[in-house]
Amino acid sequence: MQTQPQVSFDDLPIDEAVRDAALDHIDQLERLSHRITGCHVVIAQPHRHHREGRLYSVRVDLVVPGSEIVVNRDHHRDHAHADVFVALRDSFLIARRRLEDRARRHQGAGRRHAAGVRDTRSGASDESSDF
Repeated sequence: MQTQPQVSFDDLPIDEAVRDAALDHIDQLERLSHRITGCHVVIAQPHRHHREGRLYSVRVDLVVPGSEIVVNRDHHRDHAHADVFVALRDSFLIARRRLEDRARRHQGAGRRHAAGVRDTRSGASDESSDF
């Protein structure tokens, strides 16, 4: 990663165990893709006025060449997210899927491009015309 990952707490006291868990999740994403150039995680409790419990929301911003992957989940209906570690896990699972989807799209774009190459020697084309 070109820049240090950042973990921020929005109107919450800083919790080193939560910060360490977020950094562990970031490390796992970095092992999945070496193309991540930056990551910022914001942990918040936007609905603190609810009486049944405080639910966490986690925003993950991943910067990769040519785009940004943003996971911004407000888990106000999922009461499992009263546990900040569950909210972190779920948000990073979504980030992982989006990163994998992006990698598949880029690999597929390379294959489609290679499949459309013409053989100029014989005048034939590798493309099939199923249209």
